[in-house]
Amino acid sequence: MTGLAYWQSIGHCFRVLYRFSVADIITVIIPTTFFAAAAAPLCDPMRLPHVVFWIWIHILQFNVANQVLDPEEDGKNKSFRPIPAGLISIRDATILRWSLIPISLLLSAMYSTHVFSVSVVIASLVIWYNELQGHEHWFSKNVMTAVGYSSFELGGTLIAGCKRSHVEPVAMIAVGLSVAIFATTLHCQDFKDEEGDRLIGRKTLPIVFPALARASVMVGLPLWSVCLTCVWKIDVICSAAFVAYAGLVGMRFMMLQSAHADRMSCKLYSVSL
Repeated sequence: MTGLAYWQSIGHCFRVLYRFSVADIITVIIPTTFFAAAAAPLCDPMRLPHVVFWIWIHILQFNVANQVLDPEEDGKNKSFRPIPAGLISIRDATILRWSLIPISLLLSAMYSTHVFSVSVVIASLVIWYNELQGHEHWFSKNVMTAVGYSSFELGGTLIAGCKRSHVEPVAMIAVGLSVAIFATTLHCQDFKDEEGDRLIGRKTLPIVFPALARASVMVGLPLWSVCLTCVWKIDVICSAAFVAYAGLVGMRFMMLQSAHADRMSCKLYSVSL
């Protein structure tokens, strides 16, 4: 292999990995990194690359597992993903999917047994969600996704802190609140995928109870915002802005119901968390 071909191959690998995880950079990786830095609190700025990489490789593990299952659905709704785009074969993606489990576990073990335990939980949830089809019913999907997101937060918080085997009580309260908030509002991210979910027979909350799903987001986001402002004792001006923003996002889900509008609303939802 020539030098040019070698670097082209390396570039292709990075492009494939980027395509697998690009959709979660704004909605998961950046917010979760900020959460970890604030909740730990951040021991050293040099920990941030470790936090980002740990979160990213576990997001990648989930995304590859999820995208290998039904590439035909992605071909119709998300053709930019690497498998329908022809950047990687299903066989190679499957090899990558199962290789990422030991890679993630070994990486986590280098930090602490606690981080390793979180990685085990995430790997188990990924198998349950995908291979065991836990994603097909809205209740199990919401619960597993909530625990999964909170596991990203917990792992990132452990790595960001000075003691990688200890989490401050405040951080545990924050993670617990995240589980509750995600479990009761995260179905709003299913609105944008409703068409594809119907095609494969997935029973998400927006499909089973469409009116209730939107109403619960419209009411739930500002209520949770009020709860958070009380728990963290935020000043009046910031509280008002926080609750008002959450209310606007919730109202947007109710008033604007096209697929394009739902995609933008999901991005705004991620910011509101």
